[in-house]
Amino acid sequence: MKIAVASDHGGYQLKEEIKKYLEERDIQVLDLGTDSEESVDYPQFGHACGEAVASGEADRGIVCCGTGIGISIAANKVKGVRCALCTDVTMAELTRKHNDANVLAMGGRTTGVLTALEIVKTWLDTEFEGGRHQRRVDMLNRY
Repeated sequence: MKIAVASDHGGYQLKEEIKKYLEERDIQVLDLGTDSEESVDYPQFGHACGEAVASGEADRGIVCCGTGIGISIAANKVKGVRCALCTDVTMAELTRKHNDANVLAMGGRTTGVLTALEIVKTWLDTEFEGGRHQRRVDMLNRY
């Protein structure tokens, strides 16, 4: 599995912790930036991650900014991306089971590292249920 990761300055430290966790799980990481806590614009990084997932360059993506909101909006501008902002494990589980989310968003200023890593673990380990949820995901993909 290959995961694209991207962040702005507000999510940089969280992105770096997530990268370490993914590498410990022997998951290939495509780091799309940013590379420091110097101020940058989140839309370019969210969009780049979305493009990597939509094009098949990465299987899934994880994006971080201060709250996760702005960068999730940017990622969701890419056709085929279903980016979900998750603040707890239950959200991570359900967005995979019901929405087949292919990009995960989190906030570096709002989510602690230990919680974020539990969210990532759950999101990675949970499969899409399909069934009645498939129709809705298909509808999202048509829009």
